[in-house]
Order: sequence, then structure tokens, then C-alpha cells
Amino acid sequence: MRRSMLFLPGNTPNMIINGDSLGADSIILDLEDAVSPDEKDAARLLVRSAIERMGFAGVEITVRINSIDTAYWKHDLDAIIPLKPDLIMPPKASCAEDIRTVDAYIAEVEKRSGLEVGSVRLIPLIETALGVENAYAIASASPRVAAIFLGGEDLTADLRCKRTKAGNEIDYARKRLVVAARAAGVDVYDTPFTDVNDDDGAEADAEYAKSLGFTGKSAIAPRHVKVINRVFSPSAKDIEYAKLVFEAIRKGKEQGKGAVSLFGKMIDKPIVERARQTLEAAKALGLAGEIDE
Repeated sequence: MRRSMLFLPGNTPNMIINGDSLGADSIILDLEDAVSPDEKDAARLLVRSAIERMGFAGVEITVRINSIDTAYWKHDLDAIIPLKPDLIMPPKASCAEDIRTVDAYIAEVEKRSGLEVGSVRLIPLIETALGVENAYAIASASPRVAAIFLGGEDLTADLRCKRTKAGNEIDYARKRLVVAARAAGVDVYDTPFTDVNDDDGAEADAEYAKSLGFTGKSAIAPRHVKVINRVFSPSAKDIEYAKLVFEAIRKGKEQGKGAVSLFGKMIDKPIVERARQTLEAAKALGLAGEIDE
């Protein structure tokens, strides 16, 4: 289960070597914004070596490559794809054609490397106004797309507004991406909370993202990973209620009831589906057993 995604600059070996001990479900090894142009080649070699040698047990590996309007992105994929990372994050995705371009080149590299075509999945980073408007097209552009991801910093620059902790300026984009992702049947991840010293703010921001329907949230500060994991994990109360829903359904079937209620509220299809999602998440995290219908 992927709740938290932690950005690690691709040119910081001291951070990368600890990537699997920072608590994140996925680490994003960044070859783009975190790396200056004169360090691109060195960062690429470092990230490749780290993936090849470190193992990163129990952690999903995502690599943010450079955008397709640069001279770097194909070199990034040539170096990284043969190692079969879990996800590639193409930045500044603005339309479906951007995704198809990356998809096609990854397929070429997979073939050259002896990998099955489609082995490496995509998580497009949407961080432009055009990308937000094309979010559904991006999310459904390729079977490789596992999720879409909101980039708040670049988006606010494109919108010509100030990025704030309150986040009102990206509220429309957040909601638009959630709807697009769910319509396309993929996951969706929220932008990092940028004040690394504000733990309460990070928790409130994560809670709000969850309330909108985000699958999880990213972080640029390792200290925020724990709170993100907690927010996006089902609570003991959530798990208990979900179990009671299925227990009520079971008893209702035994008694031949066509309609079942719990605590005075009818158990309809949306309630059952949310209970199922809760128990599936709990099971993935080792917090609950099988769903018993």
C-alpha cells in the first residue's frame, strides 16, 4: 500500500543510502528540480548505482526524470529502465501525448534490456494549468499510468499566484485531479506540505487531502512521513466499524432480511464499498484479516 512518497534529491548520497529506513512507502529519487544542470550526469549515475546496489527492501522505487522538453530525459530512461524501477515520474505532464511519448521510449528501452514491455509504470506529475485541465486525458493516456501526482509549486508559478500553507490557490487543482484519477481508475497523490518545520500544519494538510479523496501524499521532509502514514492508514475505529458492517450483512442474510441497518442507519452499497476499502487497506498494512461477507 502506497500512502507516503518521499522526495530524495538524486545528488545527495547521504540521504539516498538511508532511503529504506525513513518510513516512506515510496521514495522518489529526483533527477529533475533538485539537481542543477551541471550535476545531471553525476546524479543519474548515483541514482543508477543506488538502485543497483542498495536493494531498498520494502520500499517502492520511483524516479523523477527530467521533462521531455530537455536534453536529459532519454538519458535518464536509458540509465534507469534496465534496473526495472517500480515507477517513472515524468514531470510537467500537460497532455496525453506527453505520456504517450514517454511510454513509447520506455518500451524501446525495455525491449533493448530484455524486459517485458509494460514492466515499468508511470506516475505523471501534473504541475501546469494545461495539465490540470487535461488531467483525465493524462490519467487515461496509457495502461502504464498507475497514478497521477499534483505538483503545487510549479503549478502556482504557472498560475501566477503565491503558494501558501493554507493552499486555497491549489484547491481547484486538487479536486480536479481527484475526480480525474477516480474516473480513470488510477490512484492520486497530493503535493508536499512545504514548511518542513510545521508538523501540525503537515498533519492538517494531509487530513484535508485525505478528505478530498487522495490516495496518499508526498513529502520533502522525512519528519512528515510518519504523520502522512498515520493519516492515510485506517484507524482502529474505522476498522472496527467496517467489520461491524460486514457482520451486520452476514446476520441479515442468515435472517433472510432484504435490508440491513447498523446503529439506526441503513447499510447501502456506498457504505459497504467504503467498509471494503477500509478492510482491504487494513489487510495490506497487516492490521486486519480477511473480509468476511
